[in-house]
Amino acid sequence: MALPLNKPKALLADKGYDGDAVRSNLLMRGILPIIPPKANRREHIPCDFRRYRDRNRIERMFGYLKHQRRIATRYDKTALSFASFLNLAAIRKWLPNFVNRT
Repeated sequence: MALPLNKPKALLADKGYDGDAVRSNLLMRGILPIIPPKANRREHIPCDFRRYRDRNRIERMFGYLKHQRRIATRYDKTALSFASFLNLAAIRKWLPNFVNRT
């Protein structure tokens, strides 16, 4: 696995990555794997489902961004323009929640 310069403390992944090789590789690098065990796993491995909930929030945000046609098809030619529209879409998602709370 290629990792960024800043080493993460934990890795949130779905059941598809529940393998002994993946888990041991992460633990050897000092990264806590937060992966729920598959249903057919013989020995039960505990999972912190409170931290795993954050993955669902991230997946929902990506799903929302994919509904924005300009972002999903990447019409923009430059990386700066694409990142700017990602920011605008995120603000559009966040703004109704912020306005209703104040």
